[in-house]
Amino acid sequence: MADYSNSIADALAEREAQKISVPDEVQEAVRTLLRWAGDDPEREGLVDTPKRVARAWKEYCEGYAENPAMHLARTFEEVGGYDELVLLKDIPFHSHCEHHMAPIIGKASIAYMPTDKVVGISKLARVLHGFARRLQVQERLTAEVAQCIWDNLKPHGVAVVIEASHSCMTARGVRTPGVGMTTSRLLGCFLDDPKSRKEVMSLMGY
Repeated sequence: MADYSNSIADALAEREAQKISVPDEVQEAVRTLLRWAGDDPEREGLVDTPKRVARAWKEYCEGYAENPAMHLARTFEEVGGYDELVLLKDIPFHSHCEHHMAPIIGKASIAYMPTDKVVGISKLARVLHGFARRLQVQERLTAEVAQCIWDNLKPHGVAVVIEASHSCMTARGVRTPGVGMTTSRLLGCFLDDPKSRKEVMSLMGY
């Protein structure tokens, strides 16, 4: 049933993507790139590629059209007095490197120590995706996610750790597959208090 539901969702997403109009200059830019790479944009397999590429990039970069902070606007105060660590681990994401526009594939762990309010856990993932769906560098992505949560939830502490593989390194340049990059940003008690820092990093698996 899950696979069937996913296939329906994919079909609907593809149908919506087809509604996106693609300016002629964007299509021509893709054709120019194809010619420069050594192929013929008029051959059968590539005739519709400029539209597909443009629509794909509109989807890859849909984070520019939203403010990730909006996902933190609705909070909950009736949580039975809970004021301990909240952690969402191993959130998968994809982004694109701003230097080569190559894929960045990774996972993130996001934690915060609430004061008097919490958010739905899915909102943490939405904040991540909002920033990831832009041209990025991993260091900035890590800092942006942490700062957004810090500024909007006003918690005692925030911790964000991201692990990712960068195609600009694995598929080109030094061409070294299997290499991962880890970045972290700690704020508040997770930065200032060694005990809190040790707890959150341990729960994240570091």
